[in-house]
Amino acid sequence: MSIKAYEIVPAIERSKLIGDKAKTAIECMESCGKNLYIGTTDCFIIHFLLEEKSQPNGKIMYNSEQQSRKYLGLKKPIIQLKAASALNRILVLCDSTLTLLTMFNLEPILSGAKVKGVTAFSINESPLGNNPFSVEICVAYGRKKSLQLFTVTEDRMVATREVAVAEPPVNMCIDGASICVALGSQYNMVNFETGVTQDLFPYENETTKPLIKRVGNEEFLLSGPSALGMFVTSAGISQRPPLQWSDNLSSVCFVFPYVLAMDEEFITVHSILDQQQKQTIPFQGGKIIGDFEGRIFVASSKEVYSLVSVPFEKQIQDLLDSRRVEEALALAKSARRTIPKERFIKMYRRIQQQAGFIQLRQLNFGEAAELFKSGQLDVRELINLFPFMLPTNSNFTRSVPLLHDIADIKQLCLGDAGKVKACKDFLASFLEDVRDSNLVVGYKEEVDTALLKLYAEIDSPKLVDFVSSENGCFIQDSVDSLQKYGRHHALGLFHKYHGDNEKALQVWVSIVSGELTDPSHPGLPFVVEFLSQLTDHELVWRYVDWALEKDQEQGVKIFTQRPVDEPQTERMRPETIVDYLHRYPQAVVGYLEHLVFTRKLEKEKYHTHLAVLYLDKVLQMRKDPSIPPDEMERSREKLREMLQFSSLYRVALILGKVKETDMYAECAILYGKKEEHDKALRILVYKLKDYRAAEQYCDTNAKGHDLSYRRRLFQILLSVYLDPMEGGKDSLAAPAVQLLNNHAEDFDAVRVLQIIPAHWSIGLIQQFLNRAVRQSMHDQRTTRVERMLARGENLQLKGTSVGLKRTPVTLSEERICQVCSRPFGDNAFARYPNGLVTHVQCARNKYVCPVTGRLFSTKPAKK
Repeated sequence: MSIKAYEIVPAIERSKLIGDKAKTAIECMESCGKNLYIGTTDCFIIHFLLEEKSQPNGKIMYNSEQQSRKYLGLKKPIIQLKAASALNRILVLCDSTLTLLTMFNLEPILSGAKVKGVTAFSINESPLGNNPFSVEICVAYGRKKSLQLFTVTEDRMVATREVAVAEPPVNMCIDGASICVALGSQYNMVNFETGVTQDLFPYENETTKPLIKRVGNEEFLLSGPSALGMFVTSAGISQRPPLQWSDNLSSVCFVFPYVLAMDEEFITVHSILDQQQKQTIPFQGGKIIGDFEGRIFVASSKEVYSLVSVPFEKQIQDLLDSRRVEEALALAKSARRTIPKERFIKMYRRIQQQAGFIQLRQLNFGEAAELFKSGQLDVRELINLFPFMLPTNSNFTRSVPLLHDIADIKQLCLGDAGKVKACKDFLASFLEDVRDSNLVVGYKEEVDTALLKLYAEIDSPKLVDFVSSENGCFIQDSVDSLQKYGRHHALGLFHKYHGDNEKALQVWVSIVSGELTDPSHPGLPFVVEFLSQLTDHELVWRYVDWALEKDQEQGVKIFTQRPVDEPQTERMRPETIVDYLHRYPQAVVGYLEHLVFTRKLEKEKYHTHLAVLYLDKVLQMRKDPSIPPDEMERSREKLREMLQFSSLYRVALILGKVKETDMYAECAILYGKKEEHDKALRILVYKLKDYRAAEQYCDTNAKGHDLSYRRRLFQILLSVYLDPMEGGKDSLAAPAVQLLNNHAEDFDAVRVLQIIPAHWSIGLIQQFLNRAVRQSMHDQRTTRVERMLARGENLQLKGTSVGLKRTPVTLSEERICQVCSRPFGDNAFARYPNGLVTHVQCARNKYVCPVTGRLFSTKPAKK
């Protein structure tokens, strides 16, 4: 695919070059700085000074002035010219002789340095030596069939190495230690350091002119068979695909990234990036093309032109205008070698941005996103394509020059709703991806506002989380958008995030009340939970009545689910709340349950109040025969649990109400709270005839007391069973015997034998007696073991004491206290178990050594 990479511009007019000498023709050419040297067929070297000038329209033109003209007198064509600017010399090959001339007056060197029998020579661009005042060249000898390396100075050429080849060399090029040489029908790669010669590939010498051009470090371009340009490295391999060019080439040159090839009619430009031909320039009679320090000159037999490179930016822009994104990016990357780093980065990023919009135009969203990110696009350029997505307070204008010619997404998609939706999905995805990156620095308001508007429009499930978390949205636009699309729950969350709790509550209350519709709203429980966490108590109380009227069970959670660490205020004191909730029976019960069971407040009035409410509810239900029995039982069970659980309510008050009913189970619990266990157990045994409940009563009320208290309760229950005044003779013998058998360890066997009827047989209470005897024997043996262990410990301590007292302590005038280092003034002293002797007053703690800190006992010191 074509691109205009070069423009051809006249460099030296025909009249200045040839004049009236019709037989003179250009044979070779060399350039160094502003100096251009022409070698002619009639043995002349002409030196021109070229001045390059830029026209107002950006075009380049040349002014040329002849500086000198030298005739070598050999009547042979000048085959090759090479400038050695470091030496101020020109190397000239004419009549198989290589000579040195001065650069500016073209005079021969006095030393007469010459090399004869030369067919071609090449300057080494990567010399093996490190002398800056010399040049390395390689010379090809046709008759000798050899290649020779020379070191050239100002006045001489010194041969250093020589390598023989199989055939006379026709053309060659050197780089470093590697020489690529064309023999009669074969290309070879020769290494000067190792002397190794490697065959590359053959060529047809009758149809192919052997051209060799250095294109990189030890890499060469060769004219191969079938009109192919072959790349070869010094290792003899190709790392690039070949170029396809025309037959009968006369010359090639290379200026990255282009290879220019000349035949008799055209100059073709090929890119080594994709091996495609990019441009064809008509040029009749072309003879020479050469690259000189980045400039390209071409010559026919009579005229010299310059190929002026079209600026990379224009080439790339032309490619972008043609939608050739990959080529544009590849060419832009290649420009890194020729453009300063900062300028390249700025240029390349803009190219990536333009390429991104081209990909977007083609709906290639993935490629567009990558280009936008790598090109560090101002995200507002993308958002601006979507109408009304930028905040209304934004003063953004598109970059100049424009990155694209897209009016907006609707124009891009030609009104196709499916494509428009796909573009909006892409925008949302892209903004989500870059939201926390450097691309958004300074533009967070624009990005977040656009995301919110997109989420609201497409009813994204991400909207709720987005408005509830950190965001930089422009408030007015966001509110308008959420209202427009009916996202009322999200609107409330948005107000909440921005600290306007009152507006948030107004929206949510309207939704719950049916004034607004939003299926995404969780309903009353959500509003209640929000109120329960709100620290603005004045605002909370404004909505308490509304919530309780909607649902007392839910509404009371405003108070029961408040944070544990919330600072206490007068408006949230339990007394205040209880007083307020009297109008709402369910709510006040729920709140008192919270105080009693959850917060475990030990205040009599709360416990009594809750017990009274439970009882009143049960009494009220008993009056209504339509109440199902299971519902009644649940309420009574709740009351019984409360009466049994708490010990803080006013028992007399509750008992006074219960005694007037047949609620015997409740009465039994209340008598138990008053320690009137006999009454409680008689109710359970004779009123309810619930013997299992009677045993559980004893178990429950004995918790937290010692064994004697527990035995007293079970003894009372046994007495109730055996009371002849309540039931008939032995009417409760069965539960009494079962009690004895199940709880033998909870009775004093002697007392049991004293109260059981005398006519009961031993067999009837045999199980009880067996267990009682075993328990008694166990207790006796345990006591004996404990006594013997105590005696053993006592004897051990006595032995230790005797041993300590048996050891003598000698106290002399020379002995000093080991704590204060003073002598003993009297016979009183203290001795520690480790042998330390001190004054009595220095032994402050007889259980701790005052010197070593060793602990002899855990008992505290006496004060």
